Amino acid sequence: MPTEPPKPAVRRTRLTPEREAELYEAVLAILREVGYDALTMDAVAARTHSSKATLYRQWKGKPELVAKALRHNKPGSLEGIDTGSVRGDLHAMVCQADTEQMEKDTALLRGLGHAVHTNPELHRALREVLVEPEMGWMDEMLRRAVERGELAADNPAIPFVAHMMIGGFLARPLIEDRAPDAEFLTHYVDAVIIPALGV
Repeated sequence: MPTEPPKPAVRRTRLTPEREAELYEAVLAILREVGYDALTMDAVAARTHSSKATLYRQWKGKPELVAKALRHNKPGSLEGIDTGSVRGDLHAMVCQADTEQMEKDTALLRGLGHAVHTNPELHRALREVLVEPEMGWMDEMLRRAVERGELAADNPAIPFVAHMMIGGFLARPLIEDRAPDAEFLTHYVDAVIIPALGV
């Protein structure tokens, strides 16, 4: 009795980089608008004129799609900043920040909210995208300051510089209902971080 030839495996169509970027931007836009819990694959499909089947062929589900969108949206590198002083480096860091992007990042953090702490993949992606790159640069910046003799190696404020920066970034929307911008962060550096370091 003849048997049917096996059906070929379904191949995952590769998205163009442009289409992939478009999908990730849509995911982040919806995330900012409604938050993680309310974000659905249906909403992403509608926003991007895709089918849910297409989305599930590319990504296993919402956590993977959001995590990869976060990774794709990496902020600009701080590695090239080296002005020769701690104050100069911190000013250069906040002055290169784009106000519109900071507003988007603030909305993104709001949209992720509780989900970041309950979903390990999302938490890992947020650390990779927004925390670890800046932590690495800050550690290097402070190491250079110690080598220059600008800071004492045992300065008790050194381990908390990143905490102070993130605190200023997150506190302004909560206290003033305004997104942080370069002007605010420059004043914050001079009023809070520089005195704490004793520079």
